[in-house]
Amino acid sequence: MRRILAVLAGAFLLLVLSGLGIAFLGVRHYDAPGPLADQHTVVIPHGGVAQVLVTLQDTGVLERDWITRKVFEIATALTRVDGAFHAAELVFPAHASIHQVLQVLRHGRPVIHRLTIPEGLSAIQIAALLEQAPYMDGSFPFPDEGSVMPLTYDYEWGMPRAQMLARMQHAMGRALDRAWEGRVADPAIMDRHDLLVLASMIERETGSADERPMVARVFLNRLHQGMRLQSDPTVVYGLNKGVGPLGHALTRADLLQPTAYNTYVITGLPPGPICSPGVAALEAAAHPASGDQLYFVANGHGGHDFATTLGDHNRNVSAFRATRRGQQPVAGEK
Repeated sequence: MRRILAVLAGAFLLLVLSGLGIAFLGVRHYDAPGPLADQHTVVIPHGGVAQVLVTLQDTGVLERDWITRKVFEIATALTRVDGAFHAAELVFPAHASIHQVLQVLRHGRPVIHRLTIPEGLSAIQIAALLEQAPYMDGSFPFPDEGSVMPLTYDYEWGMPRAQMLARMQHAMGRALDRAWEGRVADPAIMDRHDLLVLASMIERETGSADERPMVARVFLNRLHQGMRLQSDPTVVYGLNKGVGPLGHALTRADLLQPTAYNTYVITGLPPGPICSPGVAALEAAAHPASGDQLYFVANGHGGHDFATTLGDHNRNVSAFRATRRGQQPVAGEK
């Protein structure tokens, strides 16, 4: 009987010592440096512990041996109170231990990507940027012209493109509302749509902050007098609906093309915006400069010269052409 008890005691002691040894090895492995030579970004999928472990092993964050698998599974279970794993794009530091890996999985900040929509792009051009944006998912409805706010947008891996588009359109709606509510009332601008159309023309005419309110004033003055707006960007948009540059300088024939947007042919504003204007163009449309200017033309130095009379305007045109001698002349000027 004593011999049996001694054997059982010995076996129990051996089991305890083995368990302690395994636990000691597990603890050491838990905090041991991992195989990553350098910091690495990994997309963690939606799924269970086994799927996350496979992803970490496939990307070299963790070793493929059995002890790594067991320590990871046990440590995950014992620390479950710390929270669930993020299904996100996460950054793991070089030589991350299992302990550090679990911290990143639960508390790491997802990688932030950025999509920049420059001012003055057409709906076709914006849709192309959205379609090409990396790390987004899914399709999206084609946006209305002028409906997207030009800004830089942050997003995380897996964001639906339709959700990003809705976010960009919401931003434009808010900016347009602010511009409309704070506007200087003008009889030529009847509603938000008119303001957006005017702002889109200003955006395409000049990139100069100082000139935008002056361009707005010229267009409004011409509207008040029943003059055609004669805006070259509206001609281009009428010809190609914003796919990009025409590929050639505007010709007299282009100016006479009877499109709905050609303000050399139609009177009043075009039926819709020709691009997505930025906040500055919206504000210029809402707060135009004062004055009687009816004309403007490029000055050959990156800006425009403005005039109140046709005679002054013709002199500005002649001066501009003098700077372009030896180059192809422009098709038309306001």
